[in-house]
Amino acid sequence: MRYSAPGVYIEEIDSGPRPISAVGTETAGFIGTAPRADAAINEAIAINNWSEFLRRYAGDGLASTDLANAVQGFFLNGGSRCYIANIPEGAPIAGKGLDALNLVDEIAMIAAPGRTDFSSHEALVSAAASLKDRVAILDGPAQVDDIARLTQVGSVESEPASGGDEGGEGTGGGRRSRAKAGGLRPPMDDKGYGAFYFPWLRARDALDPAKIVSVPPSGHMAGIFARTDAERGVHKAPANLPIRGALGLTQMLSQAEQGLLNDAGVNCIRFFTREGIRIWGARTIAPAESNWRYLNVRRLFAMIEESIAISTRWVVFEPNDRPLWKAIERDVGAFLTLLWRQGALAGAKPEQAFFVRCNEETNPPEVIDAGQVVVLVGIAPVKPAEFVIFRIGQSPTGTMVEGN
Repeated sequence: MRYSAPGVYIEEIDSGPRPISAVGTETAGFIGTAPRADAAINEAIAINNWSEFLRRYAGDGLASTDLANAVQGFFLNGGSRCYIANIPEGAPIAGKGLDALNLVDEIAMIAAPGRTDFSSHEALVSAAASLKDRVAILDGPAQVDDIARLTQVGSVESEPASGGDEGGEGTGGGRRSRAKAGGLRPPMDDKGYGAFYFPWLRARDALDPAKIVSVPPSGHMAGIFARTDAERGVHKAPANLPIRGALGLTQMLSQAEQGLLNDAGVNCIRFFTREGIRIWGARTIAPAESNWRYLNVRRLFAMIEESIAISTRWVVFEPNDRPLWKAIERDVGAFLTLLWRQGALAGAKPEQAFFVRCNEETNPPEVIDAGQVVVLVGIAPVKPAEFVIFRIGQSPTGTMVEGN
């Protein structure tokens, strides 16, 4: 602006912080075969309620599928928006349908309901790990004769349903799992981008409520993920919650069996006499010694990373010097402080919950000459109280223990 005449000039400048907004984590992506097998093949279509799914992918006289039962379970358990990729019956998961879901940045969790084979699990986990903004929800087999096989990495083949399931009622064109020799656990993922659930649920058929059928748990789990995120936040482990619509389980598990499976990263679905059917696990398929063994930690970091990446695009091509570094520290610090106040990060003070460094130490001359600006961020996530231990002992009669 040129100044020629004496006077007072007022200019507006943008000098305030640029808030970082948390990305959504409640949208699911499902891939499978719909009752209407020819509807929008290999396309990712947004669905906002169960009635919309029926209108697009079902019809009078059509039999239900694992995909239909899972989507109904998603909306029944608190889900509000998902994407559907309808693929031909028997088609591999790794294909155009999964590619279509990969292009949707909004998706935060993906599942292939009823697909229990090793190759399907591997395709889902690989997609989630490569994109780093979503997790894969994996269905275990409906039931097993030997629980120990679920702790061993192996493979499971899927075959078309023949009109009846373990309980005698068919899912009308879904898929059944038949175990091969060896383990049944999905492929190990060191970064924890997959969560494995066992067993299946018994529920009313989505298109024929008079039937009670076996339903893969991934759709119901995705709905509970979404409900937990909306009510408590992504940092809350989606476990110890009732499963709406579940009438029973295809296999009952004991406390001892759960102990064996929990160490292997198998999230069990249990029936308790007083509480009913609940999710009783919140682990990923990462090794037990990994920092990514808890599902809420993995999802929290995915949300934080994507939120920062999207909201700091303004930094690109800015002058790479101290004013920029301080602005980055300010904006990222404000975002993490908000998460700490919401209970997502551990620590009594923000300094104990996180740190953000962007200075001469992280950006020496050689880094600046390479056109890079490096920001170092450390985060202390909250982890679930997985094992609650009460140590109870006897004390002499009349003795009272006082605390400060």
